Amino acid sequence: RHPAHRVVTAEHAAVLYPPDPDRWAGRALAPYRQSWTPGDDPYGEAAEALAAAGLEVHSWVILAHSSRLGAEHPDTSVVNAYGDRYPWAPCIARPAVRDYLVDLAAEAAARPGAHGTELESCGWYGFAHLHAHDKVAGVGLGDAAQYLMSLCFCAVCREGYGEEGVDPETLSAAVRRALEPVWSGGGSPESGRDGIAKLLGPEQADATLAWRGRVARTVQEAAVAAVRAAAPPGFQVLLHADPVPYRTGANVGVEPDHVLAVADGVVLPCTGSDAVREAVLGPFAGRGGVRAANFGVVTGMGGSPRTLERDAAHAASLGADQLRLYHAGLASGPDLEAVAAALSRLG
Repeated sequence: RHPAHRVVTAEHAAVLYPPDPDRWAGRALAPYRQSWTPGDDPYGEAAEALAAAGLEVHSWVILAHSSRLGAEHPDTSVVNAYGDRYPWAPCIARPAVRDYLVDLAAEAAARPGAHGTELESCGWYGFAHLHAHDKVAGVGLGDAAQYLMSLCFCAVCREGYGEEGVDPETLSAAVRRALEPVWSGGGSPESGRDGIAKLLGPEQADATLAWRGRVARTVQEAAVAAVRAAAPPGFQVLLHADPVPYRTGANVGVEPDHVLAVADGVVLPCTGSDAVREAVLGPFAGRGGVRAANFGVVTGMGGSPRTLERDAAHAASLGADQLRLYHAGLASGPDLEAVAAALSRLG
């Protein structure tokens, strides 16, 4: 709907405002500026326009996901059991990465005019949602195998596994051994914590879960605290989340009781079947806090705008009290008409 253009190439992760030079002076890790949108502060322009139209502005900050960061600073990346680096996934256990993410959260979330924020990927990133043009769909990784491929073996994480009582060399060998049938075409149907224990053995599985859980919790606590320190009173902080603690990615795995004690609530992926919504909303039932149901509304990107009314009502019956419309800015005219009709009936 731009008056002149149809294609925008966002070349890398970037902030849409001028970063504070004093905050980032002399630091190796700092946010990248964008160059594909005119103006020095496109966030500020958008926020003013939205406020003038009577809409409350909330920021959206993506934290532990930046391919350019990993390409320019390889030592920041997750390293898998084979020694492969994931440049799109900074290891949140590394002190420099943690400091960068916490400061980025504080600066990017509490922008002028914002009444709240949503922190995406505020935790571990892993194997899924890789690089541009990734070609990994030929091998099916089950839930437990995804976890094994997401384990980090950088120097800091190796030390962390040792603190939990397992030898990192023995652990990495166990990961490679467990995944060998996958690469041989045998698949990996195992899922859940029991599936991880089956692949790694209970002791090693528990050690990885304990180390990664401790790191994720402390990063989430620090990021939310930094945002609140920088923001005005009443500023709302939500985390994009998954109630399965070992999950990685944009919707990071969390422990429901912990995250609701830290943040004001969660944004949960609710596109799909009733079972999908029950799985993500169920663990938060009766625990208080905001539970925002996030629905894709672009048909060509897997969304279902024509079932939004029914799906949103189902989410509300499971305890959701807010609604998110994912990628609405990329929706076609017919998709937006279907969304508008659904919202008018939902009231």
